[in-house]
Amino acid sequence: MNQGFRLIIAGGKTGGHLFPGIAVADAVCRLCRCADIVFIGTDSPFEIRTLEHYGYAHKTILSKPVKGGSIFNKIFSTGLVGVSVIQSVAMIKKLRPDFVLGVGGFSSFAVVVAAWICNVPNAIQEQNSIPGLTNRLLSRITGTVFTSFEKTKGLAPGPRIKYVGNPVRKTCRISENQAGSGLSSFDPARFTILVTGGSQGASTINRAFIEAVSLMDDPDARFNIIHQTGEKDKKMVRKAYQDMGIRADARAFFHDMPGIQDLADMVIARAGAGTLAEICIKGLPSILIPFPYAADDHQTFNAMALAEKKAAIVIKDSSLTGQVLKEAIEELAEDKTRLKKMQKAARALAMPDADEKIASFILNFKKNRE
Repeated sequence: MNQGFRLIIAGGKTGGHLFPGIAVADAVCRLCRCADIVFIGTDSPFEIRTLEHYGYAHKTILSKPVKGGSIFNKIFSTGLVGVSVIQSVAMIKKLRPDFVLGVGGFSSFAVVVAAWICNVPNAIQEQNSIPGLTNRLLSRITGTVFTSFEKTKGLAPGPRIKYVGNPVRKTCRISENQAGSGLSSFDPARFTILVTGGSQGASTINRAFIEAVSLMDDPDARFNIIHQTGEKDKKMVRKAYQDMGIRADARAFFHDMPGIQDLADMVIARAGAGTLAEICIKGLPSILIPFPYAADDHQTFNAMALAEKKAAIVIKDSSLTGQVLKEAIEELAEDKTRLKKMQKAARALAMPDADEKIASFILNFKKNRE
């Protein structure tokens, strides 16, 4: 498709919302060489840096989460909704997009509402098994809802609901620098563990894993460790490995997570929908520790979708200790037959073409209207 096409992707702040949007944007660019894509979201440093890395234009609106926080914060955030809708309407009239896709997060609400007001074709993409507040509200007005789970709570089946899976980045434009890092000294014969708490990190997982390693016999000779810590815990985790004499690669964030996952034999992670989609596509056995404070406990529901198919082990955050995690890691790492069964079960759940399905729908929408 060579005809020009302008797409606005709304939402972000966290990787769980932002990376599916980037995956769709990449797919649109592959299918349409003349595509012009603009992300509209927050002024979060993570969001700004990530979109700069991927080379996508980014605009911000005033918006804050309404759910959670004090009553005063809720009142203030609710008052900003009207302002952000006015901002979004102005942006849409200026940019004149052919389509608007909301990928979740509070900043997507105003943009999709503005698209609806301006009669611009629009859709939303829901990553989780239980939609967040933003997408629950938007599902009442948007034309199409793309879902990642076959059973998505609160969304009645119908022609507007399209079960396509969660869009996952195929490649990354950034190569992780291996010089001077743990990656450069990894022994490919060792079992490689990837630990990640998502784009923000997870202190509970970080501390439990460090404790688990400290309880193991000679972990440096048995395992390669890749650890995405989040910015807050980076120094603490690196110092712990240094004190134990372990050559781990611990960073606040890995931009090329698809490439990093190709090195792993096992993943220890939260249960965000994006992480689970990547795990399934890569066929990675996993130990999942759902974030207990996720809205409506959706991460537990996400994780159980894998556990029920024996593709993952689930440990409650409240039950997580170094000893519990050590036993789970060693039990899996030593059971090659079970690992292979988990790999097969994970791949059976994969939907690797979600990005292209959504991109094709978006591009064909304009074509079908002409």
